[in-house]
Amino acid sequence: MNYGQCEGPRSTQLVRFRAWPMGIALFALFANGVRLSYVLVLAVVAAFVRLRRPVCDACEAVSPAGLFRSLTKARTEERTSQAKRPVQLRVWVGILLFASGIRLSYWLGGSLLHDLVEGGQRSLLPLWKAWVPFSVVLLAVGVGLLRLRRPVCDACNLAEPAWLVRPVGNRSATVAGSGTTRRVVLRGLGAAGAVGASAVAGLAAAVFRNRGWVPVANDFFFTNVEKTAPNPRPEWNGARIKSYRRLGRTNALVSDISLGSGQINDAEVARRALERGVTYFDTAPDYSDTRSERVLGEAMKGHRDKIFLATKFCVADGHLPDDTPVPRIIEAVESSLKRLQTDYVDLIHIHSCDRVERLLAPNMHEAFDRLKEQGKARFLGVSTHTPNLEQVANAAIDCGRFDVMMLAYHFGMWPSFGHILEKAKAHDVGVVAMKTLKGAKHTNLAAFRDEASAYSQAAFRWVLSNPNVSCLVISFSQLQHVDEYPYASGGALTHPDMALLRRYDELTAGDYCQPHCGACLASCAYDLPVNDVLRYRMYFKDYRWEKEGMRLYAKLSRGAAVCAGCAAPCARTCPLGVPIQEKMLDAHGVLSLPA
Repeated sequence: MNYGQCEGPRSTQLVRFRAWPMGIALFALFANGVRLSYVLVLAVVAAFVRLRRPVCDACEAVSPAGLFRSLTKARTEERTSQAKRPVQLRVWVGILLFASGIRLSYWLGGSLLHDLVEGGQRSLLPLWKAWVPFSVVLLAVGVGLLRLRRPVCDACNLAEPAWLVRPVGNRSATVAGSGTTRRVVLRGLGAAGAVGASAVAGLAAAVFRNRGWVPVANDFFFTNVEKTAPNPRPEWNGARIKSYRRLGRTNALVSDISLGSGQINDAEVARRALERGVTYFDTAPDYSDTRSERVLGEAMKGHRDKIFLATKFCVADGHLPDDTPVPRIIEAVESSLKRLQTDYVDLIHIHSCDRVERLLAPNMHEAFDRLKEQGKARFLGVSTHTPNLEQVANAAIDCGRFDVMMLAYHFGMWPSFGHILEKAKAHDVGVVAMKTLKGAKHTNLAAFRDEASAYSQAAFRWVLSNPNVSCLVISFSQLQHVDEYPYASGGALTHPDMALLRRYDELTAGDYCQPHCGACLASCAYDLPVNDVLRYRMYFKDYRWEKEGMRLYAKLSRGAAVCAGCAAPCARTCPLGVPIQEKMLDAHGVLSLPA
């Protein structure tokens, strides 16, 4: 039977719309800000418009039953016989619930996921934001499986309320026993699959709201970073800090290479770094479940006056929420002071900040002001390596409250970020660079083992070549780091450093055409100089030498346009895995543009 189609005798009568269109209109008004005039039009239609439609003479059902209802109501005793049969909720109910669940997953689940990846205190995360959308999505699945027994008109095969429920199958199928064991099993399997698919859809909606974190996570959290050179060089032994820079309006002179303690386990590492001239120590309560602060507390005994010490507004299981009461914030900082075995910290950060609201949370600023009055904290800072880094950094500078910013900054990152560093310098805000080695994967650095310097040192010199950077923080966790890292202190960025960094970027992007290789050349049916074309593409895209790349490409006797119709015998000939045909066609596209 078709949706709402009456099978009994019918006559044409006046009908009206059901009430649910008005309900949807009101929901749209309050939930989505639909213009009031649209709602009034729908209200008038729903309340006053009358139409003539075929109506069942037996039970007064109208087709389609979900949208219309009769103006009169036949008495029960005047209707034809009705038998109780299984009915189910109409499809639109499940669709509405599922759509609501996905929308809730986007807003509530997305908000929870954001707090989690931002590093919020895990014990205080509002887990109800996950359960509510999941429950609604689960309810949508349950609606499709729910079966009720309701009176069904024998003449028109409709149940009341017809707009909400419909009979399952037809009368003969029900009598014959359509609910067989096989059907029950299939329904169970379908339900399990629907629950799984719904959970995945809800998670996808939450992730989609936080899609800006995906490249950040790939760059900072999911990359196996090479932090220690596998072949330390003898000239690194005994390396010392050679340069100190002013940290903005704090007026402190800090070592250009500074100690981060996210993975430190040995106090001797920090002591040796201090002996080599490292004067800036960075820590946090949520580094190794407060172990970082305890290790530095041991290492600083008798040397506190030589160290510029920074920590965070955190507890062991994450960052303090925006609305944390001021006394609780002060208590958390005092706990840090006990672990660090000191009476004060020089700098305290609002850590891993991705939202301006959190940056400017009144309770955090009131707590800092009290700590400063009590001599327990001297300067306020913010650290961020999040999708909204630029927005947060701008707000921190503009508000005038922050003395220092610790920002993610490394070669090839944030190409439009230079103006932020210049602005910070103009406002005398100190800039501490972090995440300076992100992208240095163990597997990809194997091709550069013959370089004169470690990748770490080239990366450090690039960061410190920007005069707007006061210092960089790198995690010291092994004694070798005390030799390897300070060796880059005070050094000028060299052409070999830049060559190393650029070639590594090309390699990780699948663009690196190894010089003097030529493994692909013999396979090209058109004798194209693949290596030259890819180098000209690199000039255009990476070095921003657009004119030069196009000029050199124009001199070739044959362009890469021929690759479009080629069977690509060059595929899989590159030892570094460069997709040659794809890159050649891309090169032709950019290098053939009008000069």
